[in-house]
Amino acid sequence: MASAREMRLRIRSVNNISQVTRALQAVSASRVRKAEQLVRATRPYASKAWQVLRHLAIQPGRDYIHPLLMHRETVKKVLVVLVSGDRGLAGAYNTNVIRYALESCKASPAPISFAVVGRKGRDMLFRRGMNILAEFSDLPAEPTFADVSAIGRLAVEEFLEGRADQVFLIYTDFINFLRQDPSRKLLLPFELDAEQIAIGREDWARESANEHDASAGSYIYEPSAEALIDRIVPRLTELQVFQAILESQASEHAARMVAMRNATDNAIELVGALRLEYNKARQQAITSEMLDIVGGAEAIGEA
Repeated sequence: MASAREMRLRIRSVNNISQVTRALQAVSASRVRKAEQLVRATRPYASKAWQVLRHLAIQPGRDYIHPLLMHRETVKKVLVVLVSGDRGLAGAYNTNVIRYALESCKASPAPISFAVVGRKGRDMLFRRGMNILAEFSDLPAEPTFADVSAIGRLAVEEFLEGRADQVFLIYTDFINFLRQDPSRKLLLPFELDAEQIAIGREDWARESANEHDASAGSYIYEPSAEALIDRIVPRLTELQVFQAILESQASEHAARMVAMRNATDNAIELVGALRLEYNKARQQAITSEMLDIVGGAEAIGEA
């Protein structure tokens, strides 16, 4: 059994660790709320942009197809934008998303290159010998669209230049404070739901047949529908990357908050166990000293 002095040192050390984990838990709890607010703030813009793009797609006589909407017959190269964290102490957050990315890419018949967001993902992929095309790290705690737009532009340029026939986005979807799920999304070529487009065109034809419907007929766009598509499609691509990073940051903070809370609870439990062991060691030392005193007194009395 360890001495009472060693037990005191261990108790002090565990108490110091619990103070650190409690502080990290409080910081993560504050940041995850801000990250969740940022995620919700981007949704109205994305929704409106989707509505405009869908309306352009259902217009009669539309024959212009943006290059980012064109599917290629053969997929020779694949680019994966993987979003991870810069720091650890977040439980299995980084390990889960990287393992999910590697498992998802196993079935790909084409060679894969990675554009990695976060040092943890970069380091783990580098150790596995993966082809890393680009790496982005040290993003602000509250990133803006301008801070991450370079990642979306990289994906768009790689696709347009033919260096990637498909671009996938792998990130962690923030469900709630206790659940964060790794997700995979086809970023490019940009997909519009064909079924929704067909339904939209049927609705447009039905509205056009109603001569009393003021909303019937197609809209005239300025400067042109083609110019709007050229503007909206790359913007939506970058917006998807932006939202994925916000979702991942919220997931990372939530995972770190839970991990630090568990670490704090474990530290408190360990301190209780150490105090019990310390009291036992102290009691044993006191008992031993009392026995020595009693033994000495008896020896003196017999003498």
